[in-house]
Amino acid sequence: MFTGIVTDIGTVVELEQRGDLRARIRTAYDTGRIDIGASIASDGVCLTVIALGADWYDVEVSAETVSKTNLGGWTVGKRLNLERALKVGDELGGHIVSGHVDGVAEVVSVTQEGDSTRVRFRAPHALARFIAPKGSVALNGTSLTVNEVEGDEFGINLIPHTKEATTWGDVRAGDLVNLEIDTLARYVARLAEAG
Repeated sequence: MFTGIVTDIGTVVELEQRGDLRARIRTAYDTGRIDIGASIASDGVCLTVIALGADWYDVEVSAETVSKTNLGGWTVGKRLNLERALKVGDELGGHIVSGHVDGVAEVVSVTQEGDSTRVRFRAPHALARFIAPKGSVALNGTSLTVNEVEGDEFGINLIPHTKEATTWGDVRAGDLVNLEIDTLARYVARLAEAG
């Protein structure tokens, strides 16, 4: 489990297609305190650490994960939002995030509003019904508040701190981002369907 509060910006330094995609990610985390088998959310995708070095960790990404996320578009040099798994007693500053991405949303527009940035997204139609104004979503692993929803499109507002502490300062129209809907919204919808 994660909170959607990004604690490091990593960089993809190697990619290798074997049976699965293998990626090496450079990090500022103290890798001496990371165990093999640990979970690290990398752009919102919960990935398992399979090897470690002084300033990097390796992960393997299955074809299933590549098909449901934006990881197929990773390139060497890509910056990633990173978050270590939540520990009992940690502050829950964002919202409960599983790291199990539901789909990919497209950035429709990026507009400056004062010091902040308004970003509009188009969600996959099947997921749009789970997104509500003032609700939470995880986008590329970042817990964000939804401002408005119109059909399959929704908007969020990025404050300067978020743009500096994450990769959101790089956002452009046309970008594809990992979308994880709020777990609570999923259960509420399921209960409503059950009647």
